[in-house]
Amino acid sequence: MKNRAPVIIVGILIILALLGLVGSFTANPAGFIQRIAVIALIGLAIFFLFRKFSNSSPQKKEQRAFLKAAKRSKKRLQQKSGDTTVKTSSLGTLTTLKKNNKTKKKSPAHLTVIDGKKGKKKNRASF
Repeated sequence: MKNRAPVIIVGILIILALLGLVGSFTANPAGFIQRIAVIALIGLAIFFLFRKFSNSSPQKKEQRAFLKAAKRSKKRLQQKSGDTTVKTSSLGTLTTLKKNNKTKKKSPAHLTVIDGKKGKKKNRASF
């Protein structure tokens, strides 16, 4: 009951806005539709521009990395299963295949194993 004034003001503004829309539609329907279409187009343009420039977030980079990894794993699975049915003439000779396999090297894993002291128990009473 205390905060009724803002609700009444917002209600009056909504009613006046609806009366204005109805009045402009009845006075000039073609102009009203044209105005609404222009507002919608400008809104869409602003939306797409905002979306294009705001999507340079880490999530987009992670998504790109995920798609790249998915493509690699798909290629790897196709090579293992032998689903690729390509003519032997386009594959080349056996020596060229061996040369190609030698030149393609896997990237290093960049992971190291750290040996810890797992057998030694902590002396918790020394604190």
